[in-house]
Amino acid sequence: MNISPKGVIVDKDRLWVELNDGRTIGVPLAWFPRLLNASPEQLQKYELSPRGVHWEELDEDISIQGLLLGQGDLTLRHREVA
Repeated sequence: MNISPKGVIVDKDRLWVELNDGRTIGVPLAWFPRLLNASPEQLQKYELSPRGVHWEELDEDISIQGLLLGQGDLTLRHREVA
């Protein structure tokens, strides 16, 4: 079974992703600064794909694999190292 997202909820502190295998993953919203700084309206405009969640307006892509591995926004980490 490929694990894919079924739904997304964003509250003031966390991103919650419901998976098709019955689990729900909650991670700190601070892991994804684009989401942390987005308006409630922007946060509601996401698209689910078999591999993750995409916010077109925010230019944010979050993979289920990355969430399961405990990874936040890797683009910011690469900038800090460079």
